[in-house]
Amino acid sequence: MPNFRKLLYPFSVLYHAVTGMRNILYDQQILNSESYDLPVICVGNLNTGGTGKSPMVEYLISLLNKKYKVATLSRGYKRESKGFRLVETDDSAAMTGDEPLQFKNKFPESFIAVNANRREGIAELLKFSPDVILLDDAFQHRKVKAGFYILLTAFGDLYINDLLLPGGNLRESHIGAERADVIVVTKCPEDISVAEMNRITSELKPLPGQDVFFSSIGYSNILYSDIGNIPLGELNSEEFTLITGIARPQPLVEYLQNKNLQFDHQKFPDHHNFNDSEIRELNKLQKIVTTEKDFMRLKGRIDSDRLFYLPIRTKFVNNRSEFNSKILEFVNKK
Repeated sequence: MPNFRKLLYPFSVLYHAVTGMRNILYDQQILNSESYDLPVICVGNLNTGGTGKSPMVEYLISLLNKKYKVATLSRGYKRESKGFRLVETDDSAAMTGDEPLQFKNKFPESFIAVNANRREGIAELLKFSPDVILLDDAFQHRKVKAGFYILLTAFGDLYINDLLLPGGNLRESHIGAERADVIVVTKCPEDISVAEMNRITSELKPLPGQDVFFSSIGYSNILYSDIGNIPLGELNSEEFTLITGIARPQPLVEYLQNKNLQFDHQKFPDHHNFNDSEIRELNKLQKIVTTEKDFMRLKGRIDSDRLFYLPIRTKFVNNRSEFNSKILEFVNKK
């Protein structure tokens, strides 16, 4: 932890008192949480971003949408619109947020909506009679009580090793993990050993019946664009610029470096809204590779023949079928 953040520790104690009291009021049902008759699955974390929520949401949509009518509700971070909005494939990221637009373009048959007020958003989605609702990044939204909670924590950045804001990056105390039905350690090395998984599980101290799973990031070998796709290997013979506006781009950088690719990296803040001056500079570059999330904010503003994105997906490194069974069992039961 940077030394200057250690100076903020007293404020973390205050933040802990406030968030802890809020959770107690919800746990004791003094504050009301809305429950629902249909299955509602929440994907979230205790940290501030960077744990792989979007790939997990996409994994769940892919798992469920062959049999069920799936709706997904996100906040729509940094969007310019307000209130409830049903996302369409031809929307702009400025109006919906980048991740919801990514979900809609990948799964056009699903209902994708945004609303900062999750209770209001669910009420609107119920008008479309979905079979199941996925809540993206809603672990701390206690006004809504999901039926199944998936808590994510990144390998190498476990919530148990962090402090509350502002001295650390936790939104609430480690105790909040007790609300989770399953815990998924994300962004693991693909060759993580059983001993390492056992060690991490022991550190997380899951409750009885609270399973811990491990997943890694799976990168595509194909670069996608609005005008066509090319194999990633074609970049061996040319330089390009990697543009990232995500919380933790290092795994992507290392993946491309391990492919022996030559590139410059321009790093922007998470969910960065590119201004006109930045777009003009980016349009001077010969070829841009970016993340799927960043592509949603750049498409239509960068020449299509020079803008490509590399999709990622969640890959379980242990007990994938057991995880799937837990999700399907919950949905079928409801």
